[in-house]
Amino acid sequence: MSEQVQKKQKLNRPLVITAGVMLAVAVFYIVAAVFCQSHFTFGTTINGLSVGGKSAAQVEKLLKKETESYVLNVIEREDKVEEIAGSDIGLKLKLNGEVEALLKEQNGWLWIGDIFKKPALVLEQNATYDESALRREVASLNALKSSNQREPVNAGYSEYNGNGYELVPADYGTTLIEEKVVKAVAGAVEKLTASVDLAECDCYVKPEIEDDNKKLLELLKTLNTYTATEIHYQFGEKEEVLAGDRISEWLSVDEDMMVNVDSDGVLAYVKELAKKHNTAFSPKNLMTSYGVEVTIANGSYGWWIDNAGERDQIIADLAAGEKIEREPVYLAKANSHEENDYGDSYVEINLTAQHLFLYVDGELIVESDFVSGCIIKGYGTPGGAFPITYTTKDAVLRGADYATPVNYWMPFNGNIGMHDLTSRKAFGGDIYVTNGSHGCINLPYNAAKTIYENVEKGFPVLVYKLPGSESDTVKARAVPRVVDAINAIGPVTELSGPPIHAARYLYDALDSTQKAQVSNYSVLVEAESIFAAIEAEIQAAAQEMEQ
Repeated sequence: MSEQVQKKQKLNRPLVITAGVMLAVAVFYIVAAVFCQSHFTFGTTINGLSVGGKSAAQVEKLLKKETESYVLNVIEREDKVEEIAGSDIGLKLKLNGEVEALLKEQNGWLWIGDIFKKPALVLEQNATYDESALRREVASLNALKSSNQREPVNAGYSEYNGNGYELVPADYGTTLIEEKVVKAVAGAVEKLTASVDLAECDCYVKPEIEDDNKKLLELLKTLNTYTATEIHYQFGEKEEVLAGDRISEWLSVDEDMMVNVDSDGVLAYVKELAKKHNTAFSPKNLMTSYGVEVTIANGSYGWWIDNAGERDQIIADLAAGEKIEREPVYLAKANSHEENDYGDSYVEINLTAQHLFLYVDGELIVESDFVSGCIIKGYGTPGGAFPITYTTKDAVLRGADYATPVNYWMPFNGNIGMHDLTSRKAFGGDIYVTNGSHGCINLPYNAAKTIYENVEKGFPVLVYKLPGSESDTVKARAVPRVVDAINAIGPVTELSGPPIHAARYLYDALDSTQKAQVSNYSVLVEAESIFAAIEAEIQAAAQEMEQ
C-alpha cells in the first residue's frame, strides 16, 4: 500500500467513527421510539405512581396491586384522623381501557424529551366496593359516636367591655351528618384518593349563625356605633359626658338582631341631668337694690331641660357614633349657669315698695314707681322669678269687664305683665291696695318704653315683697288699713274669699312690730277657719253629687 493511500485512510478514520456513532444513536433512538409506542415514556407517572417503560397491561396490574393496599385517611375536626381500609369494604379497581387510552395519547417519538419533562398523568380511577360494608365502616368511626359529638354554638357578641362589643366566634362543634359522611367517603373511595376532609365536604352540622353572618356583623356595627357616641354637655364651666358605659345599659337586641334603645332608660338619664342642672321653679336669692337679700321661692324662670326633647335628641345622636358637643334641648334658658341664673341683667320688682329697677349687664337703666294688682279685689300680683313671654307694641288687654289699649306690653306670668297705662296719673305708694290693676304692673309711659327697648323674650323678671321697704307715709297707714280690712270681712259666707285673702295679704306685708299693733288679728284667723270649713262642705257636697 502506497504511502499516499495510507495517509488518506488516516484522514477518513474519524469520519467513519463519527458516522458509526451517529448511526448507533439513531438506531437506539428509533428502537426506543418503537418501544414507546407500546410502553409509557421514561419519567412518566400516573397518579403519582412511576410507570416509565411499562406497558398498559403492566400498569393496570400495578394499579390493581396498589388498590389492594389502599387506605383512606378520614380527616376530622380538632386534628383527628381515622382510617378506612379498602380491604374492609371489598374494594376493587374497575378499569375499562383508561390506561390504554392514556398510552395512546403520548407521542413515543418524543420519548427523550419526556425524560426531562417527567409527564404526570392523571387517571380517573373507578373503584367498586361493598356499599353495606362501607356504611358499616363509616358508622363505626369514633367521630360519629354521640359521646364525641359537640353541638355547634351560634356566633354572637360580647358584653360591652368599655371599648365596645366584640364578635364571639361560633363554635362549629363536631356533630356529623352521617349520610354526608357516607357520601364523602364513597366519593373518595371511588376515585381512590388518599384522604377525605369531612369539614371541606360539608359533613358537619353548621351553627345557624356563623362568623360571617351579615345580620350579626351589621348588629355589631350598630352596637359599636351607638356606644362610640360621646355627648359632651356644657353647663357653663361644668361639663357632663354621656358615653358608652351608660349608653350600653340602654341597648337590647331582639330576635331579628335589631338594636332597640330603651327610651325609658334614656329619659331617666335626662331626668338626672335635669335634677342636677335645672334651676326653673327653684328658689333664687337676690341682693335687692335696697341692700337686703331676699329669697324668691317660686316662678318658672331658669334653666329647664326639655326631658322628652332631649331624650329624642340623644336617641338620634347615637346613630352618629362620634363626639358631639352641645347644650341639652331646653324648654327655657337663663342668663347664667353660675350661682344666680338670672345673671346681672333683670327687672327687679318690689311689690311692697311698688318700685322697680331694670339692670342690663349690671348697669341700672331705669327705675320707676308702678301700681300692681288690687289687693281689696283679690288681684294681688304674685311674687316669683319669671321669664318675659314676649314683647309687643300697641296691644289691647282684654278681660271680662275691660279692654285696655297699651303702647308697650311685656307679659311674664301668664296674663300678668308690665305695660304703660297713660290713664293713671299717679304711681307707687299704696295705690294698689284699693285701686290696683287686675294683676299687671302698671307703669308710666316713659318707664315702660325704656324697659321695652331693653328686654326681650326670656328676660328675667324678679318679683318679691320686702316688708319695711315702703315709704314712711305708707308705713303709717299700714296698720290702720289692715285693721279696716279685717273689719270689712263681716259675717263669713262662701263669698268671703276675696276680703279674707286681701286682709291676710296686707297683714303678711307688715313687719313684726306692725303686726303686733293689729288689734283684731284674731278675727282674721277665725274668719279664715270658718271660710275653710265652708269650702270643705261645698267640696264634699260637689263630690256627693258627682257620685
